[in-house]
Amino acid sequence: MAHIRLHMLAPTAVKLAPNLGTAQLAELCGVDKAKIAYRLTRGDLPPGSIQGNRREWTMAESQHWSRDFRAAHLRPRGAAGITITVANFKGGVAKTTSAVTLAQGLSMKGHRVLLLDLDPQGSATTLFGVLPDAEVEVANTAMPLFAGDYESLGYAIRPTYWPNIDLVCAAPLLYSAEFILPARQAKDPGFEFWRVLDRGLDETREEYDVIVIDTPPSLSYLTINALMAADGVIMPLPPSALDFASSAQFWDLFSDLCNNLIRSRGKDKSFEFIDVLLSRVEASDAASSVVRRWVLEGYGDKVLPIEIPKTAVAATASAEFGTVYDLPRGSVNSKTFARARDAYDRMCELIEQQIEAVWARQLAERESMEAGA
Repeated sequence: MAHIRLHMLAPTAVKLAPNLGTAQLAELCGVDKAKIAYRLTRGDLPPGSIQGNRREWTMAESQHWSRDFRAAHLRPRGAAGITITVANFKGGVAKTTSAVTLAQGLSMKGHRVLLLDLDPQGSATTLFGVLPDAEVEVANTAMPLFAGDYESLGYAIRPTYWPNIDLVCAAPLLYSAEFILPARQAKDPGFEFWRVLDRGLDETREEYDVIVIDTPPSLSYLTINALMAADGVIMPLPPSALDFASSAQFWDLFSDLCNNLIRSRGKDKSFEFIDVLLSRVEASDAASSVVRRWVLEGYGDKVLPIEIPKTAVAATASAEFGTVYDLPRGSVNSKTFARARDAYDRMCELIEQQIEAVWARQLAERESMEAGA
């Protein structure tokens, strides 16, 4: 793995976020290129640098522009960070890719994001250029939180190569949580193993606009903690019969767990939103259109109005320890790249709209409570 990384990330062996040109920056800010040119004359935003005959901005500089132009979409004062858990029973459904691209897309829109990797395989950690087996210590993971050594997850947060995204790593040692959490429950009947992560994120929600959690492909103790900590849930779901059946089992089991763990104690768990994201969609596959209809009938308006295509671009990005947002334009077929990139852009846009709606409800509830007091 170290040899592969040295080869793929040559010459520095460190990942770098891509630069943006004028057209990309204008698209990110939601304006035309003329507006970018005008703001350059004012000199109040990063001017970027001239590379040959074009102007480029680093990702950090681009985010500065995005926050300025998109100020109305950012977290309002008094609102808390939103926690989004990406979950599915099965592996190979683009769960990690969805989590990482969501984090990258929201950060480009100006949000400060924490990505929490709870999958012991550490796929999301690897996509950020960190090797779980060789470079992740227990203190870099959520394991000490689950073991009861800390009450807040702040100890494990580290910066990444991508500006405005911080990371809590995962590694195989996280499997120990599947034994430690039930052991703590057995020793203390009043202990609520499913609330450990939720409580551990309380302080973090003040520091980050969005917390994205990638989970293992099972309804494990780790996944249960991630779901209980979430304000919103995203389930990537390829349009195949087996994946659709597995998704139904997932929700049945989770509902039973809620009844046994929470409602039996007079409490409840609700989500601000639940999104089903059609992923790895092959337009040429006739069978997938039938399953797509099942998904729409089964999940109704919870299905996001966007489909993530299965493309060679995604495979290329994954092979290079990245996502479509890591690939510079021109490195792959432009039409294929645009189809994949546009789909993820739309996904991020739809989820950002739901995040903004949650913030609006938070402020409305706060104002109502203050008025009542």
